[in-house]
Amino acid sequence: MMKDQKYPEPTVGAIILNNKGEVLVLKSPKWNTYTIPGGHVELNETMEDALRREVKEEIGLDVNVIRMLNVSDAIRPREFNYEKHFIFIDFLCRAKHTDVRVDKKEITDFMWVKPEKAIEMVNDHTKKDLEIIIKEKG
Repeated sequence: MMKDQKYPEPTVGAIILNNKGEVLVLKSPKWNTYTIPGGHVELNETMEDALRREVKEEIGLDVNVIRMLNVSDAIRPREFNYEKHFIFIDFLCRAKHTDVRVDKKEITDFMWVKPEKAIEMVNDHTKKDLEIIIKEKG
């Protein structure tokens, strides 16, 4: 049993595209790989509202949510720095602007990269999202 966790944690994540077809990847102290912006869904909050809130808090971007992209279990993800069980609900989004302003406690680095490059940098669960994007482009 994982310490201090009774149930899986539902979280939302954003695969954010800019006008060049690049995706935003982030480095967080919680992960030992690059990842995407996102976080927990709060009580009385829809998944899309949680997504918009988390993206705004973490990186200062406003996004248009295009659609749900993928749902996956993450039981003790090897790239996460703590033992947790998540349910990742990831969405495809388009950035309304690209003026990223990071919360330095949450995010230590970020970059816009082509999905084919990003897939080499991110955690296993985000790779699944990027595989969908790449397949749809091709």
